[in-house]
Amino acid sequence: MTPFAFALPGRVLFGRGEAARAPGLIRALGSRGVLVHGADPRRAAWLVEALQREGAALLPLACPAEPTLPMLEAALAEAKGFGADWVAGLGGGAALDLGKALAGLIPAPGGAMDHLEVVGRGLPLVAAPLPYVAIPTTAGTGAEATRNAVIGLPEHGRKVSIRDERMLPRLALVDPALTDGCPRGVTLASGLDALAQVIEPYVSCKATPFTDALVRPVIAPGLAALMRLMQGEDAAARDVMAWTSLCGGMALANGGLGAVHGLAGVIGGLIPAAHGAICGGLLGPVLRMNRELSPRPERLDEVCGLIAGILGGTSTEAPQRLADWARACGLPDLGAQGLAPSQHATVAEAALLSSSMRGNPVVPPVAALMAVLAAA
Repeated sequence: MTPFAFALPGRVLFGRGEAARAPGLIRALGSRGVLVHGADPRRAAWLVEALQREGAALLPLACPAEPTLPMLEAALAEAKGFGADWVAGLGGGAALDLGKALAGLIPAPGGAMDHLEVVGRGLPLVAAPLPYVAIPTTAGTGAEATRNAVIGLPEHGRKVSIRDERMLPRLALVDPALTDGCPRGVTLASGLDALAQVIEPYVSCKATPFTDALVRPVIAPGLAALMRLMQGEDAAARDVMAWTSLCGGMALANGGLGAVHGLAGVIGGLIPAAHGAICGGLLGPVLRMNRELSPRPERLDEVCGLIAGILGGTSTEAPQRLADWARACGLPDLGAQGLAPSQHATVAEAALLSSSMRGNPVVPPVAALMAVLAAA
């Protein structure tokens, strides 16, 4: 067996009702902290009030959209002088990533550009990050279990990461009840991202027995649960999707991703579309491309068979059936999301240089990636 390693959050709590434990567990990390939440502060009021009752001094910061470098720098300017003992993130993947970046950078002597990959210096963190607590309110990105924070750089047209194994959350608290009632469109987009993040690590050339054990059992149940949620609210399906998302986060942090995320990282820097919606549009076409190009398509055949078992049809038809199902549920194509055909070549060429693409089961030619973009 080829040697491998894995790194996980310090502690994971999963299950309905576990969010009630958050105030005490966070307060135990220190008396002062930064709480990053989503655009609507009312959704974080329960945690703010509970932490204040515990005697914590709080700096609440809103993350109204997927974090950009200017947003990160503004938040960092507020947080640097607060004297925080910890950082907590409550929200979707955007809020969790901004919180994670702050936890890593507040103790750092330099600025964000010193540590951003690709467009920055990509330097490792000199000082240890602050303890970070991640509490997701959507089921998609798995950011509660990853060691990187994704930051957009609009002037470069890219999304890149700050990455350090010590940025893994001290505590990941995953309570599926926090995702109940999530809007249908958000549920679809984030759910398709979760599916991509359990499929890509399984077919990745970096797959390990550990990542296989995490993702193989949740591919079919995750898709079935997402289908149920497109028909109506379902607590049991929310539970499955939260588990699928957590498994995907742990797997991608330890086994890599592929062309879906390689392309999505570039596209997300060019258009103001949700990351999950971009990944959802790409998933079917990338599966078809990889299955056609890979010299060893056994795992891709297996995944397509799992999809066919849920959506019907044959494994050969599965990628198109998945794409058609997502579109029928209301997922807009990439053109409707804002990507112009004239941008396809630029996106394809840049995606080949992304870190996510290194896990793809085959190195695709630019023409194949452009065909994916046209189909998505």
